[in-house]
Amino acid sequence: MTRLATETLRKISTYRERTGDTMTAPYARYRRAVAIPAGMAMATALAFLPNTMATAAEDAPAPASARADATPLSYVVNVKPGHRTSAYVKKAVAKAGGTVVTSYDQIGVIVVHSSNADFAKTIRTVRGVQSAGATRTAPLPSASTGDLGAPKVLSAAEVARAEAPAGQDPLQPQQWDLPAIKADKAHEKSLGSEKVTVAVIDTGVDDTHPDIAPNFDREASVNCVSGKPDTADGAWRPSAAESPHGTHVAGEIAAAKNGVGMTGVAPGVKVSGIKVSTTAGFFYTEAVVCGFVWAAEHGVDVTNNSYYTDPWYFNCKNDPDQKALVDAVTRAAKYAERKGAVNVAAAGNENYDLASDEITDPSSPNDSTPGARVVDPSECLDIPTQLPGVVTVASTGAKGIKSSFSNYGLGVADIAAPGGDSTAYQKPEAPATSGLILGTLPGGKWGYMAGTSMASPHVAGVAALIKSTHPYASPALVKALLYAEADATPCTDPYDINADGKIDAVCEGSKNRNGFYGWGIADALDAVTK
Repeated sequence: MTRLATETLRKISTYRERTGDTMTAPYARYRRAVAIPAGMAMATALAFLPNTMATAAEDAPAPASARADATPLSYVVNVKPGHRTSAYVKKAVAKAGGTVVTSYDQIGVIVVHSSNADFAKTIRTVRGVQSAGATRTAPLPSASTGDLGAPKVLSAAEVARAEAPAGQDPLQPQQWDLPAIKADKAHEKSLGSEKVTVAVIDTGVDDTHPDIAPNFDREASVNCVSGKPDTADGAWRPSAAESPHGTHVAGEIAAAKNGVGMTGVAPGVKVSGIKVSTTAGFFYTEAVVCGFVWAAEHGVDVTNNSYYTDPWYFNCKNDPDQKALVDAVTRAAKYAERKGAVNVAAAGNENYDLASDEITDPSSPNDSTPGARVVDPSECLDIPTQLPGVVTVASTGAKGIKSSFSNYGLGVADIAAPGGDSTAYQKPEAPATSGLILGTLPGGKWGYMAGTSMASPHVAGVAALIKSTHPYASPALVKALLYAEADATPCTDPYDINADGKIDAVCEGSKNRNGFYGWGIADALDAVTK
């Protein structure tokens, strides 16, 4: 699901009364635009929102007969990278009742459709197959309800009335998040380089928006929903029935400083749209793999990932299906980094301590019938958020403290940035009026959302500014600078965000690195001056 801010996961259910531990996870799809707790009626609220080589195809086991009630599913089959093993396994796929959709031989991931109920079990026994599993529990196409909330959209009159000091875009006074990371000061030094591209791997981007069009990179944009690149013109755009999440994220990163609307964190860099979400809002493994590989091979410098990979919030490596999903996305994300991209991801919106010994996950699988299960988050991973090398971003509100919904965890959360919060919890200083985050919306509109989905693009924007300042820096160096330049922020202790006398989360660690803020809050000014 997208990390789309809990952007409101399947019906965004109300948050369970918080105890000293964690909140109930909404049955959300994305990451993550988040729903503010019920009861906080807010005019501006919320976001909707192996390794052996095979020698003969005859060695493949015969396919198990498909059950009469078997439904078509999508699978990933992971093999040793390279054409030789992949070619052999593809023959075995057909013999096992599968059809190859596409193959990423460079990372050894094959995308397959099959109606054979025993396809995964059968293909796992083939020599050269390292892991294989279904990417969903619902048949093709997904049978999701697609229930989503809606962002708070600014009316045409509100946009027309907007006034700003000289040198600012009209809506910038409402963007409390820019001074929170010193982006306003950074823009006096640099807006970022047009040679740097940030890919928004998300629900699609409306590149016709007046704040996005000037900085849009069409060559680095694509539709990956099927797991195979669709390069048709405009295929990366969301339809009117689809979530505006990706467009909001894109504006946060690189809305042009052009006298129109709002200003992005890095308004001089390029932004591309890599659409990986189904119409119903699901982010399946094959699409995510396609997205990372596309970014890797099209000169992308930073990827933003404000979602989690459906249908499992946490993917447990002792389950053969879920292990295959972890393997596939890990390979793709690592490939993107090897090719020069810094991968940035949202931490999630359930107030989970991702460093705890166990978490109750009530929302998986979210594309069929979820059931509560207890998982160890060190063994069952939220992907791509918890993958090695990925920058994991926690969210802060207008008062600079952890957002009520933000996941956290010592050693898991790498850095923090504004993602908004209930205005009742963290009210911004005037002239800003909403505690949520302003962004671009399809159709030339602007509106507010909140979630770690909104925090992640702030960090992606700062990473793009660092890359602009240090054009030859490797992803490892960009990340090192990102963490070193972050403003160290001590634990908020006690953390009672709604002042009800109950501790809502416990922060562990020192000022220089802790579970709430990681290495600190991202600093855009240092990104362009150091």
